[in-house]
Amino acid sequence: MKIIAIDCSGLTASVAITEDDNLIAEYNVQYKKTHSQTLLPMLDELKRMTELDMDTVDAIAISKGPGSFTGLRIGSATAKGLSQALDIPIIEIGTLEGMACNLYGTSSLVCPIMDARRSQVYTGIFEFEHCKEGFELKTILPDCAVSIEEIIDRVSEECARTGRDVIFLGDGVPVFKDRIDEALSVPHSYAPPHMNRQRASAFCFLAYRYYNEGRYVSCFDHAPEYLRLSQAEREKNEGIVNKGSNYKTDDIK
Repeated sequence: MKIIAIDCSGLTASVAITEDDNLIAEYNVQYKKTHSQTLLPMLDELKRMTELDMDTVDAIAISKGPGSFTGLRIGSATAKGLSQALDIPIIEIGTLEGMACNLYGTSSLVCPIMDARRSQVYTGIFEFEHCKEGFELKTILPDCAVSIEEIIDRVSEECARTGRDVIFLGDGVPVFKDRIDEALSVPHSYAPPHMNRQRASAFCFLAYRYYNEGRYVSCFDHAPEYLRLSQAEREKNEGIVNKGSNYKTDDIK
């Protein structure tokens, strides 16, 4: 079974191709370009380098959110186009769940934090439990958009309850690391560079399980999950008038 996984929910753009239990190729970029400039060229390069026949692909895995409004829309549009053209299903993977899989098998609690701007983070808390296949990812705190203080308090409670430490990862770490270190008294650490951002290969790991469980949708049923309104929608609801060049967005490109 072949799966193409796509993620551009944050600062990193990532594409991976897997066949059964084998990672065939992965392409990650985090450099000064918008995902609309990088995603399709990345996929085309992987296709060329691996001599991939697109007709042999069985499913498209995509990070459904939370994350950058623009990035999620770009990824969603790409996945829907491939799904419709190839007549294959879309496997929707929660961004934070996919990130947590970077730390597969750890005995620590896992807390991804993505910078959501406006002094908030997209976050959740996860753990790995032993199962007959190895480890299964379990959700302790579902995806949410909260202040860094709120997630620090919740992590403290869970560490005290379970007697475990916690590992943080994500683009929110460099933004909030000092505040975490100052406020969090329980043992904690941060994922190393090769494990601290979204990776499409980790999404593939979940995608196989989801596919075998029948958890997939058609291109017509897929839609991103944002967790909160965009700044433009919030300002519209608050009655704030767009003033042309003075308008600023908190979205990630």
